[in-house]
Amino acid sequence: MKKNKPKSASAEPGGPETGAADGAPAGQVQGDGSDGARVSGDGADCDGADGDGAKGDGAKGDGAGAAARAKLPLTEAGAGITQDSKGAAEEPKDKAGGQGEGEPAAGTESASPALILKGTPAVPGLAVGLCHCKAYDLDRAQVGRVPRDEVENELNRFHRALADSNEELLALKERLHGRVPADHVRILDTHCAYLRDSVFLSDVENLILNEQMSLEGAIAKVIADFDRIFRLVQSEVLRERAVDLRDVGIRVLRNLRETEVLEDEEPEGDYILVARELSIVDLFSAAGSNVLGIVTEEGSMTSHAAILARSLRVPTLTSVPDLLQSVQEGDFLVVDASEGALRVNPEERVRAQYLAAREEAETEVDSEIPEWATGPHLTRDGKTIEVRASCASLPEVERAAELGMDGLGLYRTELAFLVEKELPSVESLTAHYAAVCEQSRGETLTFRLLDVDSSLGLDYLHRTREANPALGQAGIRVLLEKEPILRRQLQALLRANMESSQLRPLRLALPLVTDPGDLRRVKEILFEERLALRKVGLGPKGDGDKAQPVELGVVIETPVAALGVEALALESDFLLLGLDALQQYLLAADRENVALKAAFECLHPVVLRVARDVCAACEAASKPLAVFGVTSIYARNIPLLLGIGMQSFCVPPAGLHDFLLATASISVRREEQEARSRMEAGSGQEARAQREPSRRVQGFRHGYGGN
Repeated sequence: MKKNKPKSASAEPGGPETGAADGAPAGQVQGDGSDGARVSGDGADCDGADGDGAKGDGAKGDGAGAAARAKLPLTEAGAGITQDSKGAAEEPKDKAGGQGEGEPAAGTESASPALILKGTPAVPGLAVGLCHCKAYDLDRAQVGRVPRDEVENELNRFHRALADSNEELLALKERLHGRVPADHVRILDTHCAYLRDSVFLSDVENLILNEQMSLEGAIAKVIADFDRIFRLVQSEVLRERAVDLRDVGIRVLRNLRETEVLEDEEPEGDYILVARELSIVDLFSAAGSNVLGIVTEEGSMTSHAAILARSLRVPTLTSVPDLLQSVQEGDFLVVDASEGALRVNPEERVRAQYLAAREEAETEVDSEIPEWATGPHLTRDGKTIEVRASCASLPEVERAAELGMDGLGLYRTELAFLVEKELPSVESLTAHYAAVCEQSRGETLTFRLLDVDSSLGLDYLHRTREANPALGQAGIRVLLEKEPILRRQLQALLRANMESSQLRPLRLALPLVTDPGDLRRVKEILFEERLALRKVGLGPKGDGDKAQPVELGVVIETPVAALGVEALALESDFLLLGLDALQQYLLAADRENVALKAAFECLHPVVLRVARDVCAACEAASKPLAVFGVTSIYARNIPLLLGIGMQSFCVPPAGLHDFLLATASISVRREEQEARSRMEAGSGQEARAQREPSRRVQGFRHGYGGN
């Protein structure tokens, strides 16, 4: 069996010995798109599981996608990619912005010319196949009038379709049992609730009764009105509700017995599903064997559909601008959902190379840990790097174990709270955390406590949406304000660890800590909860607390925490550096704002100096420090972080291969000089200008793609 061990990037085909790629957005190691994001239970997160191999004209996969990309060519003539003297990938852009254009692919005279479109990875992976565009049912609904004597018939059709839709959802839940986590399947309960929603039902019925509107038109109008209202409010949770309601409307329309014309015929064989938005209605067809990948023009990393896509392990790319205007039925697509790139109609040579790379990567996926993932993980000059898993769901934890990742450096606990409107019970939380404990491997087991703000609309935490949720009652602030919820989560985590067959310390990370007093108060509550468990006979295994100690740490993600890190380090057992959030607050730049994306592509000198000071404070206090976040595994940032003394990284399983390839080509001694030079720069532009010349002689490795 051929292996792909990332000891040196010089082993890559056709390329010289390389350092970390340092191009524009094409210089990033892509992992969990939501890694470190406050609102992403998700976050964010994305599992890297085994693919299904090549099938006919298409192939799909996720965990092996990084290995596949490492074997692809350095240039892609015809696919719109060229290589410049710096080794960075340059993509020709049209005046619309963001699309590289080349010659039409061979044998596809009627197809669109070759394009490269950029999007946001929702589920990393690689999929290759033909395009199937899913029509938008609400747009096609006929807004007509019906005679007065047909009104009753329209109402009867409505209620029959509601009943059919409810039965369909229940059957779907049963079919998915055992295939995706139970917490994810419960998302369908939200759709069942909308089928009984009094406002939705009455609005549709009133349009039929009072305006004699056709049922199809009434449903389309009601959902469009809700959608418009929700989108006017800058709230992700309201946008999510609009998407859920739209999904329900589409399902009802498809169950109208006289409207089979609304159904699209699926193509024979495997295909890439292209749609305006990631809809749960369409997504569940991906549970079969035909859907290789999903690409959407709109969508959110935190949407319910994105969460289910991660569970189904279908490579998914969202938020691709002008997607539906750029592709057409039958186009040949290469979906690189790890790089965040969609290639439309590349030339035959490039198609063959992607398919061959996909097939070769499939042969490397077996029950054993891949050779490239085995440790120790070393830089070019022999420095050891600690690499632990960053996960947000049970499938991600399972994939981390398959890759032999030594320990769970960060598990984001939001998902169990986001999939339902009601507060999860201690029993359900315990069961979920116990599964995480059992599936993870290594000595490190770190859970970040619930980290949400008022934009999510969790009524048991926030009664109303605050004016500025990100700077309001969030993280540990709201947990201390709603102490029973904090106690419930602590009880579940303690019980889960005690029930685990693996005896190891439980590490709890506190989000959004701004003062040592927050940490002291949580210590008191934790002591009380451990004492209460012992009183009811649920104390720790072994001889006293020494058998299963609990360590408390803090997440450094705000300027005040970074400036006061010495005091926090004295009080805590360990620290985590949330690089994404820290950059956002230091730069006063919203990381979700596409217009400000460039601010996060390479570490600003001030951000780097702050991160260096955090490293120094932890070293002085002899407290372990690890960094996490999407920007921490960008290929151009890894050398800088190593250069300031960072030695421990929390990496999503899907981004592990690219991360190891990057670190294996880095000389820490050289990067220490680079980091000092960058920190002395007066501005971000000056720092980039200093760094560019030193990188021009180094090669480019395909796979460090942009978002």
